[in-house]
Amino acid sequence: MTSVVVITGSGSGIGRSIAVSLADRGWSVVATDLNEAAAAETAKLLSTAGGQQHMSRQLDVTDAAAVTAVADEIADTLGLDAWVSNAGVSFMQPFVDISLEKLDLTLAVNLKGVFLCGQAAARAMIRTGREGRIVNTASMAGKQGRVPFLADYVASKFGVVGLTQAMAFELAEHKITVNAVCPGFVATAMQERELAWEAELSNSTPEAVRDSWVAATPLGRLQQPEDVARGVAFLLSDDASFITGESLSINGGAYMD
Repeated sequence: MTSVVVITGSGSGIGRSIAVSLADRGWSVVATDLNEAAAAETAKLLSTAGGQQHMSRQLDVTDAAAVTAVADEIADTLGLDAWVSNAGVSFMQPFVDISLEKLDLTLAVNLKGVFLCGQAAARAMIRTGREGRIVNTASMAGKQGRVPFLADYVASKFGVVGLTQAMAFELAEHKITVNAVCPGFVATAMQERELAWEAELSNSTPEAVRDSWVAATPLGRLQQPEDVARGVAFLLSDDASFITGESLSINGGAYMD
């Protein structure tokens, strides 16, 4: 019987890479995304070499009822062993120009969504007697505020790091571990948008911004989604069974703590 993991925001980018990596390691994956078609496409890409059964669900992580419904469905039909809260959004603007609407959306998806998903997953695991694992996607920007044009994002990801610790502390008695991953400059579609935004805001070019990101990374390249996926796979593995409350920096040395 394979272990089952739900992954939010897995229709593309880091989330899709996490889904592929875990399926390759024998996990049965429930791919979820706000974009139902993208989640379904991810599910089609996943390995079934170990006899796994994969599925997809449309999910708005800011909708508490919807999140609870998915967690309970999977817990009651397949057994919920792990949950990866990866869904996120970003926008780039100077701090003084960030609108209330953008702030609300960033906090709703990046922080409230992680809270609601963690709560629903933990409740389902406790109710069904599962000693589970939860991994949250934070960011290098959740450990340092020295990031241009991303004040709302920084606030949300610092929140995820703190929330991860609070969850880990309270859920330890139920044998549920909670950790986070903190990626750096990851080459995804989201990053392409950020390159263009930062270039415009700093009167530069996307190529020059990309070069500056590589220069800021001691290992000398942009991070790939697979780099993050391998870190998540580790935190869900038996090798990490005594690790909880940690926020694992996976950024090529761009930020060291």
